[in-house]
Amino acid sequence: MTHVTNRSNPGAWDGKPYNFFGDYLKDRFKTRVLKLPLDAGLGCPNRDGTLGSGGCVFCSEEGSAPPHLEGTDGLHEQMTRSIESFRRADASTQFIAYFQAYTNTYAPLPHLKELYDTALSGGPMAGLMIGTRPDCLDNDVLDLIKSYDRDDFELWLEIGMQTMHEKSLYFLNRRHSHGDTRDAVRRAAERRLKVCLHIILGIPGETWEDMMDTAVEISSLPVQGVKLHHLHVIKGTPLEDIYNECDMRLPDFREYVSTVCDFLERLCPDILVHRLLGDRDEDSLVAPLWGLHKGTVLKAIEDEFQRRGSRQGHLREGEM
Repeated sequence: MTHVTNRSNPGAWDGKPYNFFGDYLKDRFKTRVLKLPLDAGLGCPNRDGTLGSGGCVFCSEEGSAPPHLEGTDGLHEQMTRSIESFRRADASTQFIAYFQAYTNTYAPLPHLKELYDTALSGGPMAGLMIGTRPDCLDNDVLDLIKSYDRDDFELWLEIGMQTMHEKSLYFLNRRHSHGDTRDAVRRAAERRLKVCLHIILGIPGETWEDMMDTAVEISSLPVQGVKLHHLHVIKGTPLEDIYNECDMRLPDFREYVSTVCDFLERLCPDILVHRLLGDRDEDSLVAPLWGLHKGTVLKAIEDEFQRRGSRQGHLREGEM
């Protein structure tokens, strides 16, 4: 397996008990580097009838892009507006063009190339990140993405794994298997592409052991990043109906903090942690409301690691 981040020494983690992607970027580029979320207006095979029409249970109609990026603005307009806003605060800020909403490899190859080229033509970019499903990554698409790889550039493929457990993928209505994820990761690794896996913690029906098994599984794969997300309920989603009708239980604040620490203790220390919980605005969030207080959650995770005297990878074999 391949975990190459140049930050495997815990002493190089800028005081954090986990290998944080934001600190890795700052170390590499010597300035603040932000992901620039982009909505390319692409679809999803789980919505257009190819696999299904309802989408994943957690997915809202507007996709996963932040509300201020909704609409039909072109990529140039989205990028210009966001870059100007961030650079007013810090003119030295650099950006990674982040194709976030829906499935950003789900289009004919020439159209994908046009989109990626456009995102990188709006000014010097420190990198490109492309979010997608594991079943929408044929070899031609992977070859196209690899063509953007170069020195001093962060090229990442973000794959929505969510969990290793088929029962949970079925509950989420993902309509792909964990075998699809393993296959996509393997073929990306053959091309030496950096892969970040998106994981949801707190899926109904998953036990603590199930979530820890996912951490161990990720560490066995040739991936370089992980993005943790608590299961939250968004207005207008199928999950909202399930939550209201079935008295669905979600992890409380302390339970989530503990689970994240347990998960990271079992995760290879070389793997970069891109994020530890999801973001959502108050108007669209149904539950859990503690998710609105990101800073509080992140501090609680660091405090819990300090209380344990622990860190990422602490419980992996050979890391004790």
